[in-house]
Amino acid sequence: MSVQRATFTRPLLAIAMVTLSTYCATAQKAPVPTRVRGTIENVNGDTMQVKSRSGEDFKLHIAADVNVSGITKISLADIKPGSFIGATTVPGPDGGQNAVEVHVFPESMRGTGEGSRPWDLKPNSSMTNATVAESVVGNDGHTLLVKYKDGEKKVFVPDNTPVVTLVPGDKSDLKTGAKVIAFMKQLPDGSFETNRVSVGRDGLTPPM
Repeated sequence: MSVQRATFTRPLLAIAMVTLSTYCATAQKAPVPTRVRGTIENVNGDTMQVKSRSGEDFKLHIAADVNVSGITKISLADIKPGSFIGATTVPGPDGGQNAVEVHVFPESMRGTGEGSRPWDLKPNSSMTNATVAESVVGNDGHTLLVKYKDGEKKVFVPDNTPVVTLVPGDKSDLKTGAKVIAFMKQLPDGSFETNRVSVGRDGLTPPM
């Protein structure tokens, strides 16, 4: 290689290395979370500070049109054929789907998020929002056949599974010490905003 060619090549190589490093840094950047589960540390006007279950601190701007839902306990026996539910499940040892929580939607929310998708509560967990077609009571829980527009699934719900329902709430529920799930998005300036928050009533931690 001539001296002139080597002199010309070195800057190109340097540029390529910088470009590759930038690409790798971008590719390895952690994904922006879409929800935070934790405890409200304080509320100041339209800003809410939440400490996540893993110990991270999030400062969230509360959107003017924020939707707040309360979460309250109900019984497994309250789940009937025809109920529209959300169930977080993980694969069971027998290959079936075992529920780790179930929430019953009020009639006004029937059809919300219908379908089955990956969920971030536990490793390999999924969320299925569907209508209960059949409920079979066993010795240690219920087996639910749930149907949604693209399919159906059998879900086993052990007796000790948290079962809750959603009730109307408002911004007054957003107070220090409340256990919440805040759905959020990142704004162009890098800050976070929430327009939907689920709040546990009477000290309840939302299980979903």
